[in-house]
Amino acid sequence: MDRFGGPEVLVLRDVADPVPGDGEVLVEVAAAGVSRVDTAVRRGQGPPHLAAAPPYVPGGAVTGTVAGIGTGVDPALRGRRVAARAAGGGYAERVVVPASELVTVPDGVGSGAAAALLDDGATALGLLERTPVRRGEHVLVLPAGCGPGSLLVQLVASAGGRVIGAVRGADRHDRVRALGAEHVVDHARPGWVAEVHALVPHGPAVVFDGVGGTAGRAAAWLVADGGRYSSFGTAGGPAPELGPCEERSRRLTTVGPAQLADLGAEVPRRAREVLALAAAGQLRPLVGAEYPLADAARAHADLERGRTAGTVVLRP
Repeated sequence: MDRFGGPEVLVLRDVADPVPGDGEVLVEVAAAGVSRVDTAVRRGQGPPHLAAAPPYVPGGAVTGTVAGIGTGVDPALRGRRVAARAAGGGYAERVVVPASELVTVPDGVGSGAAAALLDDGATALGLLERTPVRRGEHVLVLPAGCGPGSLLVQLVASAGGRVIGAVRGADRHDRVRALGAEHVVDHARPGWVAEVHALVPHGPAVVFDGVGGTAGRAAAWLVADGGRYSSFGTAGGPAPELGPCEERSRRLTTVGPAQLADLGAEVPRRAREVLALAAAGQLRPLVGAEYPLADAARAHADLERGRTAGTVVLRP
């Protein structure tokens, strides 16, 4: 893309194949993950640590096969199925990444699922590490149908948490229940806060909020006194601001963008963990839609309009 703007700024172009340098490998991409962060960066509204200046190639999480190696790289890597974050952009047929950042994709895990786990799975595990859940605690996940949210539902349920999933649209209720949520509410309908309050009169012990805006503020209000609130996304508007007085009076522990900015530092380690869980049948990534690479603009538009559930994937 040559400029910031709407989905239409995403244009497919032919360029020379990248060449791996010292310590790098060339990956033939099988699947590339699309995230809401990608759409924010495209609009010029991405987080500071992911700021980009056009022209640039968007995206990051890719899976594929090592097709070439640079100097100083183990030749045994050639032909291996891997996942990695492409610093130069993942919406491409071929990318170059440092060999040290490769994560081997286990047998039985498809390329689309691996792309989802590299990005959304590592994020979900990181959120849970920063805001641990104790067995028996009620946990509200908002939204529970998105890529990170659907994986959080499963990880929290596996940890013994009692999950209330908040989704947009009744068509997603059964899907989220199947992932491990005990209850599902529709946060697009009036009265959803009252539904949660009726289920947990004292409020959930933990809220994971990936929406922000009006729904995020309502979710923050629901947190039980002494509970934990984690804000990891702003798809519906700015993250709610909980002032020091409110945090102290309600004895809340809050985790926000400032505390989560370094989640990317341990992506390979977390990706290995969630990929192993998926290979063992203990974690199921929800790949909601797949698009040809040439339709990246449509993928962004559908994601922003709420037409997709789970992780969105591009196929070169």
